[in-house]
Amino acid sequence: MSARSVGSRYRAAVLGRVLLAALGGYAVAALATGLLALVLPMPRSEAVVTATLLSFTVMVAVVVGVFAMRSLGRAALLVGGLALPLGAGLWLAQALAGAA
Repeated sequence: MSARSVGSRYRAAVLGRVLLAALGGYAVAALATGLLALVLPMPRSEAVVTATLLSFTVMVAVVVGVFAMRSLGRAALLVGGLALPLGAGLWLAQALAGAA
């Protein structure tokens, strides 16, 4: 294997992590913000502000998690594993809020 091939493989792995961290982190933070804005037990305006402030922490945690994983596949599982229950919770909270 040539040095050029190893270098390009490394760059592709870093690019994949950067894209996963940025896009996946944004998606997870957005889902968490939506869910928290609906379920926090406070007036709606305060819940939205609190959820938005917490979203910055969620985004940073996802970015750190993506770069801490041993492989890009595990990092993708982390992001998917966070996004799936948050999305389901948001869907359920919206359905219950609409029924009430």
